[in-house]
Amino acid sequence: MHYYKVCLIGKRAPHFTYSSSEKIGLHTLVVVEIKGRRCDACVISEVCKPDFETSHIKSVTPFCFSQFQIETAHFIKSYYSCTLGESLSLFLPFEDRGVKPSKYIEFKTQITLSSSQSAAMKELKTYPSALLFAPTGSGKTEVYMKLFEEAVKAGRSCIFLMPEISLTPQMEKRLKAHFGESVAIWHSKLTKRRREETIAKVRSGEVRIVAGPRSALFLPLHDIGLIVVDEEHDDSYKAHNRPRYHARDLALFMGRKLDAKVVLGSATPSASTFARQPVVRIKDPFVRTKKRFIFEKGGCALTPTMLSAIESHKKAGGQAIVFLPTRANFKYLYCESCGYTLECPFCSVGMSLHRHRKLVQCHYCGYVERIPQKCPKCGSVILADRIGTAEVVEELGERFPDLKIQQFDKDTISTANKLHKALERFSRKETDILVGTQMLAKGHDYADITLAIVLGLDYILALPDYRARERAQALFVQIAGRAGRAREAEVIVQTNQPEFFTEYLGDYEKFLKEELKMREGLYPPTMHLCRLLFSSKEEAKGAAALERVKKRIDSFGKVEIVGAGKAPIERIAGKFRFNILLRSSSRSDLLKVLKAVDDGSFEVDMDPVDFA
Repeated sequence: MHYYKVCLIGKRAPHFTYSSSEKIGLHTLVVVEIKGRRCDACVISEVCKPDFETSHIKSVTPFCFSQFQIETAHFIKSYYSCTLGESLSLFLPFEDRGVKPSKYIEFKTQITLSSSQSAAMKELKTYPSALLFAPTGSGKTEVYMKLFEEAVKAGRSCIFLMPEISLTPQMEKRLKAHFGESVAIWHSKLTKRRREETIAKVRSGEVRIVAGPRSALFLPLHDIGLIVVDEEHDDSYKAHNRPRYHARDLALFMGRKLDAKVVLGSATPSASTFARQPVVRIKDPFVRTKKRFIFEKGGCALTPTMLSAIESHKKAGGQAIVFLPTRANFKYLYCESCGYTLECPFCSVGMSLHRHRKLVQCHYCGYVERIPQKCPKCGSVILADRIGTAEVVEELGERFPDLKIQQFDKDTISTANKLHKALERFSRKETDILVGTQMLAKGHDYADITLAIVLGLDYILALPDYRARERAQALFVQIAGRAGRAREAEVIVQTNQPEFFTEYLGDYEKFLKEELKMREGLYPPTMHLCRLLFSSKEEAKGAAALERVKKRIDSFGKVEIVGAGKAPIERIAGKFRFNILLRSSSRSDLLKVLKAVDDGSFEVDMDPVDFA
């Protein structure tokens, strides 16, 4: 009889010992039973016969995790504070470690680089990892594809990370036109059948390039030689549930472990990446077009200038995009008479109005109820305090009944098929205007967008986040970059702080350098942040846990407590929330203190990007 220590995949549980009559290789995926339920588990080590009775391993699968996957999972466990089972749940195991992909791949088209693209590619090849800092429309994708080509010719595989699946339909078309069936697109909205087919092709070595959001990082690709993280500044790369990893940072770790090149690309790189990585530039867009900027003061509403611009651009055969920071109809409903705000009964946040569905919904816990006809407190008329995508679509539809307008946010684009169809309609010019949230900023490339409208940008600037200036500036540049790819364009920006945007117009590097000076000694990249999250159904119990941990951290004296108390959103799904924000110039000190004080009463969010 053999005895094995196993970790339960995806579980926040200790390791358990099981027995088996057959010899099982380390890191093999097995099925065990715990409390009458079957669970996937990974064999961690073989141990001596314990002095207690053990259960038998139910079955042994043909799948196993590679040594690299195990080492990366251990890093995720220690750095992002989770169990090994939780970190391993990110990975899909290998089936046959002996597979070697064929070196021969037939390329269907010819990629020709400009002199500036060629120079950038040559420089990128001199670094193990680097930032490709290039304006929108400068041809970053062609550089990536040429790098993929060289890696594949050398018999190695590639990962191409994109921030959201909204980019995948257009990118899939471009990649498959050149690399054929050696490309696989991976994301959460694939059908079960498509998912299984893709995994089988990846495991067999037939697929050599995987493109998709952050989960694409964990597929069982053989001999990874290149990882590209496009739009590296995007917060979508940070997971908001355990394990709270950052895909960009993990890509850099994996690159070092695998001796694989890592390229981080962006027109608006994060200040931290700009400071930490060698910078390779493409200075000019591929096609130079005139772009006129108009700044209008106001909150978040369509103006006569915007409506007039839509009309004139449509007459000239152009398309438009309208960006605003709030999805659905409104963020909050409130009473003008008594000030009552319609909040979720389980979360301390306002409910969003979904007029077409005739309901209000909490975007945190999912609770829904009918739209109230009057204020539940005083009986007066209840109003809305901020415009949203659905209302903009409605308003534009009333003003321009002949135009085809598409709402483009997570409320309407809920499946891969809906996304594909929405973008196809826009590509064929069957849609005149896309109205959406941050999905619009994610690298879409359409030649006939001649008008970009940005509503309510001050909302981003006002966020309680040390990166608020950076987020607003990046959004402005990215949305403006969707227009004027091949024709003259106009960008209308609604803000009460136009000088903040005009100061850095055309010079994002100047903004980054000034931002880094402001952050020195306070925030990343010179300092490291960590957020501890407490949650309890009993408010007093959560507060007591926070005070207990806070005192223990204070006793070490190695890290600074920036703030401690109730979370900005005090309650979600009926649980009271508290947090502690820690800061240190030493990442190792931060990790040591966390390990010493971790009593299971809190979750760790290392390198946080969300402070709500």
